[in-house]
Amino acid sequence: METIIIVVHVIVAVVIVGLVLLQHGKGADAGASFGAGASQTVFGASGSGNFLVQATTIAATIFFVTSLSLAIFAKSQSGIGSAAGLPIANPDILEDLPIITPTTDSDIPQLDAAPEPSDSQDDVPSLPGQ
Repeated sequence: METIIIVVHVIVAVVIVGLVLLQHGKGADAGASFGAGASQTVFGASGSGNFLVQATTIAATIFFVTSLSLAIFAKSQSGIGSAAGLPIANPDILEDLPIITPTTDSDIPQLDAAPEPSDSQDDVPSLPGQ
């Protein structure tokens, strides 16, 4: 059942992309005054607006329903709070691990000591105008 919903979901997503690309924007009507008005007569005198808008609405509704059903499937299969498939912690393993000490053969310079914070206000730069 889940596989069928995924297939429908992907097909509807591609259909929505195609329907959106077929629609023309509000500024496309300005081209009719320059002789491009006859190109919109394929869907009738009213143009393709109503058909494409209704088809996009139906496809978006189907996409929403498939998205919601896939989310419900994912939640039921997630097993929230379940430790299934996780390794069992064994504290005895930590005792057998070797302790690795860092070496000083590094290109990164080491700080000898951290600078001590000063309590005097002389080190604090003053703001302009003070």
